[in-house]
Amino acid sequence: MTDMNSSEIHPSKTRIGWVGTGVMGASMAGHLQRAGYAMNVYNRTPEKAQRLVDQGAVWCATPQAVASASDVIFTIVGYPHDVQEVILAEQGVLKGCRPGSVIVDMTTSRPSLAAQIHAQAIAQGVLAIDAPVSGGDVGARNGSLSIMIGGDEAAVNSLKPIWDLMGNTWVYQGSAGSGQHTKMVNQILIASGMVGVCEALLYGHRAGLDLATVLKSVGSGAAGSWSLSNLAPRIIKNDFEPGFYVEHFIKDMGIAIQESDRMGLALPGLSLARQLYNAVASQGHGRSGTQALQLAVSSLSGLDWEERCKDNSNEMLP
Repeated sequence: MTDMNSSEIHPSKTRIGWVGTGVMGASMAGHLQRAGYAMNVYNRTPEKAQRLVDQGAVWCATPQAVASASDVIFTIVGYPHDVQEVILAEQGVLKGCRPGSVIVDMTTSRPSLAAQIHAQAIAQGVLAIDAPVSGGDVGARNGSLSIMIGGDEAAVNSLKPIWDLMGNTWVYQGSAGSGQHTKMVNQILIASGMVGVCEALLYGHRAGLDLATVLKSVGSGAAGSWSLSNLAPRIIKNDFEPGFYVEHFIKDMGIAIQESDRMGLALPGLSLARQLYNAVASQGHGRSGTQALQLAVSSLSGLDWEERCKDNSNEMLP
């Protein structure tokens, strides 16, 4: 498999397995299916895979069954323990793989677990790649994700036709676990940045500004960011539906803090962001989108963001 090249990955001869059809996984798998790849799917909640099945995917009863019927198997689930279950358990993906198969875990997970999966896969002639993504539900739907990849470089390059269907950017970062470490860098950047987005919107609201108009000025300047462009408009509209769950982001920040502790690093911005996100979860918003951070930040100033006055002029500071 390490000698594979991208010309060997083709809808006419490559069978895709997909485990995890949630907010992002269903869209990502859909891009491959529409490109003509035969698709075998599994999800713990079968209803979430129904659209793919209706469009021709084959439903499988276990992750092992998905792997048995596939050449390249993708997983994108919630937590590291879910990754262990769907890949390494008795009815997991690895049990169903033949020599030469490739496992691609796109979950944001522990770097050490990615290395463990890679080692166990190699022992039975299988390659394992860690390839977490950034871009949220919008990037998944639009095929514009950023994909951060660790594992065997030749195998990674062989999957170019597939990466191109899911993302605008895919970058090989190094050996097994390197994709996960890169995703931690990404999450650290986002964590503190989201605090800034929420504080800025709170300030603008209390100052009586029209927030949509404010975004026209600040979004294209030095303060611009993906979160400001994509999540701030949702916050203004009180739209806290998930593109990426608060509880999953808390999980990611926990991994980043564990890794930072192991490396002897102090990351105060990340620690503060996790405290605020824990407050959001305690308010019952663990399954809301990460933009729900606004609710916790606003509550510190005694403001109920969802019930804020529609006429900002009434909220002007003295």
